[in-house]
Amino acid sequence: MFKKTIAIVIFLGLTFSINAQIQTPQPSPLSKIEQKVGLTDVTVEYSRPGVKGRTIFGNLVPYGKTWRTGANENTKITFSSDFTIGETTLKAGTYAIYTVPNEKSWDVLFYTDSDNWGTPQKWDESKVAAKATAEVHEIPFNVESFTIDINNLQNDSATLEIIWEKTFIAVPFSVPTDKATSASIDKVMAGPSVNDYFSAAKYYLDSGKDLKKAKEWIDTAVTSREKPAFWHIRLQSLIYAKLGDTKGAIKAAKRSLELATEAGNDDYVKMNKESIAEWAK
Repeated sequence: MFKKTIAIVIFLGLTFSINAQIQTPQPSPLSKIEQKVGLTDVTVEYSRPGVKGRTIFGNLVPYGKTWRTGANENTKITFSSDFTIGETTLKAGTYAIYTVPNEKSWDVLFYTDSDNWGTPQKWDESKVAAKATAEVHEIPFNVESFTIDINNLQNDSATLEIIWEKTFIAVPFSVPTDKATSASIDKVMAGPSVNDYFSAAKYYLDSGKDLKKAKEWIDTAVTSREKPAFWHIRLQSLIYAKLGDTKGAIKAAKRSLELATEAGNDDYVKMNKESIAEWAK
């Protein structure tokens, strides 16, 4: 019995040793910042090494060589809308940020391949989507942890800032806030679109709400276009039929049938034919 107990204890000990995972602090912890610039969401993901008594720029990070801009994986920046760096406008999406530090200025590179551990094994110049040059500013105190931030927030611009040791650089960028805001204002002030009227009418029909209001909306959707969509007129016929206007329902269904036939939509051709036959009885 004693031997059996010892065997169980040893087995449990081995099992615990296999499954146990020691957790220790990372030397360059991962950081993520999220910032709204105007109407654009900007996210930066990067790792934060420390100075730890070392000389960083010109030594640990050599001048004139491409740097991952942090530690571990490459630093990533994501924009939810198109954005502009210098004279270059880039599409919304995720980019790796690489830099070439020099004593007086840095080159900041936005690289389309964002899934690298450090710098790519084979650098591809064609993947450099944009390049900016930033002046180096010396700060009068030591910043221990490598830091990236987004500051100088305006409606349509901000600066991407990199700070470490006694070095500070800033890269301005802009986003199309005015364009997006103006388009939103124009849309709202112009009133509901044809599809808005259609969607509202369909909801009222499906939900058994005010059919007279649904008729008003679908009539507006249909008459707003020189050649209305066959599915809009199909809905119009259904609302008319529900209101007891059989003549109007058949007329609308015939028009929907004609347009659906032109478009080659067999489903709507079949539905309209069946409705016409039912309402004509």
